[in-house]
Amino acid sequence: MKTLSEQDYRKLCDGAVVLEADGFGDKVLRLADGTLLKLFRRKRLLSSALLFPYARRFVRNAAVLKKAGIPAPTVIEVFRVAALARHVVHYAPLAGSTLRELDRAGLPPAEKQRLRAALTRFIISLHERGIYFRSLHAGNVVVTPEGHFGLIDFADLRVYPWPLGHRLRARNVRRMLTLPGDADWVDLPAIVAGRTSVSAKTTPMP
Repeated sequence: MKTLSEQDYRKLCDGAVVLEADGFGDKVLRLADGTLLKLFRRKRLLSSALLFPYARRFVRNAAVLKKAGIPAPTVIEVFRVAALARHVVHYAPLAGSTLRELDRAGLPPAEKQRLRAALTRFIISLHERGIYFRSLHAGNVVVTPEGHFGLIDFADLRVYPWPLGHRLRARNVRRMLTLPGDADWVDLPAIVAGRTSVSAKTTPMP
């Protein structure tokens, strides 16, 4: 991983728009060319991120998803800004709209039901492949222009060498059940069982 000076980093960020930030600083920036910078900081002094930074996990998981045929952002480069104590991933965003954005724009009930059934099948397919996405929620699932589901913000994604068990499947969607609006997307019994209902099976993918 190359190291970028603070001066060169500031030059790269010239004209950028801050999309996300917290009390520790910028988290996501959109550059003038439309690409994104995602900044990662080590939250604890002693952490696995010391040996395997979150930025590297992001890059690895992007490759894992693409190998599995799941749309994901395209990584351009990853680097470290020592002066800011940050690791940074520069990537091209995944085209499309998140489920949350579509919901807020106003989905007809029939269209939302169709997407919900397709999302159930998608989540089950992730679990069958051993993919556990801790940050699974409607803001991190993208419907691409081609009508496929893709994932973003997946630094905490983990891949097991076997399909997930029932308890882990339930835990994976637990966050969605607590977020306003997200619970409407979750068919918990089907996801935990690992199979869709008859009606969901006959619903075409978006």
